[in-house]
Amino acid sequence: MNITLSVDERIAEQARAAAATLGKSLNQAVRDYLEQLAGSEQLASELRAFEQSALDTPGRLDGWHFDREEANRRA
Repeated sequence: MNITLSVDERIAEQARAAAATLGKSLNQAVRDYLEQLAGSEQLASELRAFEQSALDTPGRLDGWHFDREEANRRA
């Protein structure tokens, strides 16, 4: 997909120079950023789904609570 952006020429030149220091073209730097942006939303969505799944799953400790004295008791 081709996207047309309107950017101040001074900003575009500074961004082009910054991308060059990374060994990238401005076009590649923008593509990388868009991939990162899309990926971060995907990750956030997966984390929300995991959190909801964890909240919806009942505990499996059957009322057991950590007891420091019991854990440190020697046989």
